[in-house]
Amino acid sequence: LSAGSESLSPTDSVDPQAMAAVTPIKPFSPEETRWILEHLQHPTVFLNMTQGWPVLHWTAQHLSGCLQDRLIRFRLGRKEATNAPLFETQCSYIEATVTQFLRWTQHQTDVGSFSEYPCSEYWAYADYKYITTLFHDQPSMFEDVKWSEFGFEGRNGKESTLWIGSEGANTPCHLDTYGCNLVLQVQGRKRWHLFPPEDTAKLYPTRIPYEESSVFSQVHVLHPDLRKFPQFQGARAHTVTLEPGQVLYVPRHWWHYVESIDPITVSVNSWIELEVDDAARVSEAVTRTVVCAMKSAPSDDNADTWLNPTEVTKKLSHEENMQYLNLAVSAQRKRGLFHRKPSPDPRATQPAKRDSCGRLKLRGDGVKVPASVRLPFGQHLIPVKCQEDEPEKTVPEDSSCDAAVSPGEDGSAGAKGKHTCGADLTQFSSCDLATERGNNQGSGPSLITTNDLLDCLVHPDIISRVTELLLERSLWK
Repeated sequence: LSAGSESLSPTDSVDPQAMAAVTPIKPFSPEETRWILEHLQHPTVFLNMTQGWPVLHWTAQHLSGCLQDRLIRFRLGRKEATNAPLFETQCSYIEATVTQFLRWTQHQTDVGSFSEYPCSEYWAYADYKYITTLFHDQPSMFEDVKWSEFGFEGRNGKESTLWIGSEGANTPCHLDTYGCNLVLQVQGRKRWHLFPPEDTAKLYPTRIPYEESSVFSQVHVLHPDLRKFPQFQGARAHTVTLEPGQVLYVPRHWWHYVESIDPITVSVNSWIELEVDDAARVSEAVTRTVVCAMKSAPSDDNADTWLNPTEVTKKLSHEENMQYLNLAVSAQRKRGLFHRKPSPDPRATQPAKRDSCGRLKLRGDGVKVPASVRLPFGQHLIPVKCQEDEPEKTVPEDSSCDAAVSPGEDGSAGAKGKHTCGADLTQFSSCDLATERGNNQGSGPSLITTNDLLDCLVHPDIISRVTELLLERSLWK
């Protein structure tokens, strides 16, 4: 009502549609949504939950007015077909305004640093932009994002991240070691390709490039090299196109590759804390310590760019990494959260944990939801299903490889893979190594590199076991 309008008495009639426009009715209350999130185990899209959120007006055009001449960092990649993932270490980076970005997408002039990268050949992505930093001088904008309506009291844009991209912009396939993810699409559409945690081996995980809390896949999931990564043909893709106003829930440890499919896309996401993140921080500290120690050592094969651009300013010494590891182990021990054999149903015995700000954490302990629990799937809650009806991926007929090893009957490597020499490692001389390097200049199996060794040492399964052993050891002392 305008300032000069008369107030309504209880007997006055009110247009229900007019009232709904002011206060949209949501399909689920905050408490119901929180309950749903507690029980979801697969990616799911929430519809009609963000009506009335001011953040839906955050188009790139609107944001250009809010940010004006402020320079932000854009990541650029070539629009070219390749069967290898384009990691962030291989991209170009520039500083530009959102206004320049918009002009660039329209093939206009006066686009600043974008002028060196033709829009027809490149895509651009302003990713991982923390809203609390972007709008530190406009804190009222934090309230435009209302995650509190998903059951997280007090959570808004301050705990969120902004993403602005052009068509083709993408995030390499990876899983997040911390938390689960809520993603709101604001402008344009993005296509999500998700894979369950059980498919980790088929995604060929790697920690190079290293980024805290990100485990990358060595596979380009849209154009896989099945000769090099044959197990990927058994991976179960769950694909969904997220449209404006929709919110995608990404459960803990689900792999995801995300691509912008419209000329301009804007999205906002928030990582939700989980109880199991406390142990995950120990695992991440172990991983960082091992990766930094091995990749910082002088070596001919350590000339690659192994640290993700997001980590360059946080590069730590071995002593500092060990301090972080000890702090993580100590914090875990003090909380008393480590149990070698947890009770059959921790949900029934453990109180809900709170984060450092006092907010309730979601549990992420992997406890199976009882069959009696019925989630309200329907027009407002859509599960992202596996793409079983897509043509099966097959290895090309000419993909045979002389270096392939078939498993033996006992599960060990076959005849080509067994080590039958029995020689002590110290019996190999520097001449032997030189000869081996020479033999591998041409055809034949390649030498094991530092990155190959790291892929095994910091494999998620190995790190999980090392974390368990470290926490056990900490109880002895």
